[in-house]
Amino acid sequence: MSPIETDQETIKRIFKESLTEALHENRQLFEEIITDVFEDLALSEAIKEGRETEKVSREEIFRTLEQSQ
Repeated sequence: MSPIETDQETIKRIFKESLTEALHENRQLFEEIITDVFEDLALSEAIKEGRETEKVSREEIFRTLEQSQ
């Protein structure tokens, strides 16, 4: 192996080890980030669907919300 390949392999190994360590130490933070991403994706899809459906009045929305409680 040439020195350049060895250096690239070393950098790759160190990066993997650092990323693994960061994920283990900050698990809750990463879980919150992933949850936020999925919530944002779901909201985006809901907005897209809402643009393609029939519009309803504000009163109808509140009436439906009150009936569901």
